Amino acid sequence: MAYRLKDQVSSDYVNAANKLKSRSARKRIIAYVESYDDVFFWRSVLSQYEDETRYFEVMLPSKTSLVKGKKSVLMNMLHNNVGENMIACVDADYDYLLQGRSPVSKEILDNPYVFHTYVYAIENYQCYAPSLHNICVGVTLNDHLVFDFVDFLRQYSEAIFPLFIWNIWHYRRNIYGKFTISDFNQIAVIGKFNIDNASQIIAHLRHKVGVRVRQFQKEHPDAKESYLKLKAELKELGVTPQTTYLYIQGHHLFDAVVVPIMRKVCDVLMREREREIYKNAIHKTQRDNELSGYGHCKVDVALMLRRNIAFTAAAPFKRLQADIERVLVKGQPSAAADD
Repeated sequence: MAYRLKDQVSSDYVNAANKLKSRSARKRIIAYVESYDDVFFWRSVLSQYEDETRYFEVMLPSKTSLVKGKKSVLMNMLHNNVGENMIACVDADYDYLLQGRSPVSKEILDNPYVFHTYVYAIENYQCYAPSLHNICVGVTLNDHLVFDFVDFLRQYSEAIFPLFIWNIWHYRRNIYGKFTISDFNQIAVIGKFNIDNASQIIAHLRHKVGVRVRQFQKEHPDAKESYLKLKAELKELGVTPQTTYLYIQGHHLFDAVVVPIMRKVCDVLMREREREIYKNAIHKTQRDNELSGYGHCKVDVALMLRRNIAFTAAAPFKRLQADIERVLVKGQPSAAADD
């Protein structure tokens, strides 16, 4: 990890610049993030900790190139740059669940100035189940509860949980090539969704997972003890059967599960609203004006979801907040490193 971007600003430089300011001036803390979408997410998170003593500047890894991603953030910062005036903010991916069994995982967990999402990625927070109905209301301007996102994602999580443990089991043993994230995602798809077939989708998913789990049990007859031990450890880390969706690959959850469901639900809500307009309009001109006005108010589901910040009640997010408060507010980095 010796490679560094030429335009990277060191934490020592920022620290020196902060010392030159008057005592009444706010300290600048640079927060390097992975991508454009991460800028908004981490700005929303870090802004809660700005006051008369500090402010954050959320930046991509480089100002002079288009290099992005977790690797670019970590490779250029972990050993020399991060500190109380410069932090790294990254997706946890599987590194949190690997618990130091890879070099990147160890670096992320050991360095108190590297903050991670705990869930797989920011997309998992954006898909936080209790917030999804409100997103649908924002898209359709219709507050009729026609689908229970919380219950569906709970059942979805319970269905995939046994197979998710096997996925982490393979990654922890560095034999992930035999069961990759992509392999897991191919099984964890929901297929063609509509509101009326949700229960059939879960039943089919449970069947697919069961087939694969039995296959692994045959392939690894001596793995029962290690599997159960990992299951218990993952629960301690926050991965429960009901919340597994927060820890699977974020792009898969967003693109292949939640957005397709939300689009179907929003279609139902929009058609319902339009039928109301047709039914209640006194004449054609009023109907056309109402439909036109309603059409202009609608927004894209995916765009609305990417601006979702209503995940603050999620347990892993509270852990992230605790890390930030301990290190940046209370100034106790050693405690964060040992957590």
